[in-house]
Amino acid sequence: MLELSILGFLYDAPLHGYELRKRITALTGHVRPVGESTLYPAIKRLEKAGLLARETQQGPAAAPRHVLSLTEAGRRELLRRLAEAEGPEVTDENRWFTLLSFLRHLDDPAAQAAVLRRRLSFLEEPTSFFYDGEHPLSAEELTDPFRQGVLTVARATTKAESKWLRETLADLADAVDTEGDKARRSTP
Repeated sequence: MLELSILGFLYDAPLHGYELRKRITALTGHVRPVGESTLYPAIKRLEKAGLLARETQQGPAAAPRHVLSLTEAGRRELLRRLAEAEGPEVTDENRWFTLLSFLRHLDDPAAQAAVLRRRLSFLEEPTSFFYDGEHPLSAEELTDPFRQGVLTVARATTKAESKWLRETLADLADAVDTEGDKARRSTP
C-alpha cells in the first residue's frame, strides 16, 4: 500500500520526498507509520522500475531538493492497481481506505463500480472476529462486554459503509448510463 500511496499522491502533482512523506503519514500514519527507512527504498524501487522520475530543484533555502513525478508508465501502473484491486486491497480496512483515497483517479465509472462491488461483496459475507468452533458468534451471543463492543462497532461500521457503497454504486450506474446515452447519440 505504500507504493500505491506514492503513485496516488504523485498522480496529482510532483512532490519532494518530505512533502510526500507528510501526505502518506497523514493518510496511514496512525496505523502504519512511514519512516524514511521505508519510504525512500520504495521510491528507489519505483524509480528503478521506470514509474517515477526525479528532478533536482533549488529549494527555498540553499539546499537543492529532489522532486518526484510520475512517468507515463507510473500513471498506467496506478490505474492498473486501482482497477484490479481485490483480495487484501478490498478486505483489509487499512488497505481499503488507502485504495479508496485514490479511486477517483480511475476515471471509468464502470471500473470504479467494479472495485466497489468487490468491497460490498466482502462486507455482505457472514463473518465474526470470534467463533465457537465453526459457528461465528454475534455480539448478542457473547458475555464479554469488550468483545461485544468490538462486534457492535464493527456491525455499525459495516452497515454505514454498505449504505454508502450502495448509494455510490447507484450514482456510478447513472454516470455509466449517461455516458452510454452520449455515445449512442454521437454515433451516426
